[in-house]
Amino acid sequence: MVEVGEHGHLLGLRASMSWGGFRREAREGEGAENKEIEQRLHGGLTMHGAMVEPKENLQMVDWAAHRTCKSGVVQYRFSALRDLMTSPAWQQEDLGAPLPDDRHAISVCLPTWDSVIGYEEGRDKVIKRLRCGYPRFFKHPLVERLFQQAAKQLAVESERVVIFPDKAAAQRALRFVEKRTGAAARIVSYDGLQALIVPEPVAPVAMEYWRYTGEIVSSRQAWDVLEGDGLWQYDTTELRERLAAYGGYQAGGVFIYESGMAGVYAVHRALTGMFAGKKTLQLDFPYVDVLKVQNHFGSGAVMLNDSQGESFDEALKRIREGEFAAVFCEVPSNPLLRSVDLERVHDACRDGGVPLVVDDTICSVYNVDVSRYADIVTTSLSKWISGKGDVLAGCVQLVETSPFYADLLGFFTDDCESGCRLYAADAAVLDENSKGFEARMSPVNTTSAALVEMLLEHPAVDKVWYPSVSTPEAYAQVKRERGGYGGLVSFTLKNEKKSAKVYDALELSKGPSLGTEFSLVCPYTLLAHYDELDWAEGCGVPAHLIRVSIGIEPSEQVLGAFRAALELA
Repeated sequence: MVEVGEHGHLLGLRASMSWGGFRREAREGEGAENKEIEQRLHGGLTMHGAMVEPKENLQMVDWAAHRTCKSGVVQYRFSALRDLMTSPAWQQEDLGAPLPDDRHAISVCLPTWDSVIGYEEGRDKVIKRLRCGYPRFFKHPLVERLFQQAAKQLAVESERVVIFPDKAAAQRALRFVEKRTGAAARIVSYDGLQALIVPEPVAPVAMEYWRYTGEIVSSRQAWDVLEGDGLWQYDTTELRERLAAYGGYQAGGVFIYESGMAGVYAVHRALTGMFAGKKTLQLDFPYVDVLKVQNHFGSGAVMLNDSQGESFDEALKRIREGEFAAVFCEVPSNPLLRSVDLERVHDACRDGGVPLVVDDTICSVYNVDVSRYADIVTTSLSKWISGKGDVLAGCVQLVETSPFYADLLGFFTDDCESGCRLYAADAAVLDENSKGFEARMSPVNTTSAALVEMLLEHPAVDKVWYPSVSTPEAYAQVKRERGGYGGLVSFTLKNEKKSAKVYDALELSKGPSLGTEFSLVCPYTLLAHYDELDWAEGCGVPAHLIRVSIGIEPSEQVLGAFRAALELA
C-alpha cells in the first residue's frame, strides 16, 4: 500500500524500499505544482486516505493519478495495457511497438521480414517507428535523453557523451576506446553515474563497448537521474537467495549484473586475469556477443563450431594440455539448440587446470543443471527467470565445488559489491517477476514439445532444432529429473523463399529476445548476424532460420497460429 502526500509525492517508498510488485514513475508537469505519477502495482493504492481497489489482472493495468494543487482537485484514471498473450503484436501496424506494452520493454515489434531487414539496414521507415529496442543495441529514449542532457552540460560541440553506471566500467570503456582509436577521452562524474566524453568520430567505438560488455545504464536508472530523484538502493538478499534456490547454489556465490553480457564479461575479465596471455576456447556456435567479448578483450579466442568428431577430440587434447584461459559454452546453444558433451569437457578441463564456463539461459535452470560439470554458470535473468520482458539483468553463479572457487569469490566480491550491480529499480522489478519463474516453465515445456512434434511432421518444414532432436544424449547429461527441453525452437522451410510469407502471416508477437510469458518469434540469423550471413551459413546457421520462444498461452493457440501460417509454405 502506498500513500500519495499533500503535493502528489509518494510517502515512504524510498525510505522503506519495499516495492513488492509496485512500480512507479514520476514526471514533472509544466509547473512545480503539477506532477503526474504513473503507477503499476499488484496491490491496492491509497491516495489521500481513500483506498482504490485494484482491478482484475493488475499486470495489465496502468494507473495514473493527477493532482492540481491550486484547485485541490484529485483525478484518477487507468487504461488497459495490451495483453500480448491474447492480442499479439504481429501486423504492420504494430511495427515499433514495445514488447511487452511497457515503458521499459526490452523487445520491439518487427512484424514482417522486410521490417527486420529495414531495421538492420537502418531504413528511416523502420527506425523512426521504433519506440524501444533491446537495450544493448538500441538506446532507449530515456537513455538517449540522459546522454543528450549530459552532453549539454559536459561536452563541447565536437564531443559526444556515453554514460556508464560506475567509474570502473567507464575506465574500462576509456581504455577500449583509446586502444582501438588512439583518441584521447576523459571521464567526469555525473549525478551518481560516470560520463565518458569522447571525440565525435569515435563515439561509435564507445557504443561498441556498451553493446559488447553490457555495462549499460538502464531506462529506469536514466529516468531517476533525469527527474532529479537521485539513485537509490534496494536490498537484493531475498532475490539472491531465490535465484540460488532455483539452481541449488549457495547464495554467497550468486552475483547479479546489469545484463547477461555484463556477467559474461566479468567472468572473462576474471579468468583472463588469472591466466594472462592465454586465449579462451568457445565450444559450439555461440550467442553473437559472447564471441565478440572473447575476440575483442584478453588475448583472443579459438572457436570450435561443431563440438563433435575429430575436431572435438583435438580440442579436448588442447584443453588437457592447459592451452586455454577458460572454456566457454552454452548448453544448449542459441539458435541451434545443440548441447556439448559436458562430461568429456569437464574431465579435460580438470586434467588441464582450465576453468569451464557454461551458460544455461536457453533452457533455464528449471530444466538443466550444468553445475555438476561447470566451474561458473552464467545466466541471462532477462529471459525465462524474469519472464516479463521488462528488465535487463544477468547472473554469475560460482560452483562451490570448483577448485577455482576461492579465487573467483575474491574477484566477484570486489567486482560486484554486495552481490548485485543491477540498479535498484530494476532489481525490484526482477525480484517480483522471478517469483513466477517455476510456474511458467511447465506450460512452456509442454507447448514447445507439441510444436516440435508438429513441425517435424509438417511436409513444408525442412529442419527442426530442439534439444530433444539436436543432441539428445549430451542434453541428457544435464537434464533435471523434473525438467523438459525448454521453450526455444528453431526451424527452416524446404522452400526458403516462402520464409518471409510464413513469418509475416504468423499471428504471434514478433521481435528480438526470448523467454517472455508471451510467445516471441524472429528470423534470428538476420537479426544477430546480418553483416556476416555468409559466415553464419558456413557455421550451419541458415539466413532463413526462424526462431520461436514459446510463452504460456494455451497450446492450441500457439499450434493453431503455426498451422495457419504454414499453409503459405
